[in-house]
Amino acid sequence: MSVDPSSIPFFGAPQPPQPGGGDRPAGPPPIVVPDQQLVTQLLDQMQLKHVVDEEGDLTAPWEGFRVYYMFRGEQKELFAVRSFYDRSYPLEQKGEILDLIDEWNRETLWPKVYTHTHEDGVVRLIGESQMIVGTGVNLDYFVNTTANWTQAAVGFEQWMVERLGLQQEVEGEGGEDSPEDEG
Repeated sequence: MSVDPSSIPFFGAPQPPQPGGGDRPAGPPPIVVPDQQLVTQLLDQMQLKHVVDEEGDLTAPWEGFRVYYMFRGEQKELFAVRSFYDRSYPLEQKGEILDLIDEWNRETLWPKVYTHTHEDGVVRLIGESQMIVGTGVNLDYFVNTTANWTQAAVGFEQWMVERLGLQQEVEGEGGEDSPEDEG
């Protein structure tokens, strides 16, 4: 099962009612120091399933990968969205995979993707986007960036499936027929 990145609802911060009505903006959105509760509210409004893992990180699982929403640093000043992709690649294919993720990293802003080679020689991919939030950040910027990073994590998985020609394999796992099989 693949997820269409455009199916993730746009999440914009609700605008407070304007005093006295009218169409005049009330000013810039507030500056906030984001925390896990804000990210949880964002995921709820995006209608994404999520859990808190044993390390206390907020995680949104998809079929084939997981997206983690983490605050790091002494003061929790670094916000990171990390995607751990389940598909494994043999060490012999690492050169090809590096060429593909170099292409992705050149052509997109996020997530920046890198490989992790396990001791047994299995290669997996990790995507990561980060921002410093300790001194505060515009609420709209934080919300929209987090939603875009989530969408991009889903988009990368689909991009890799297309680039490696794995579409039939992925559709076969879900029991769907490919259009070439009809006729």
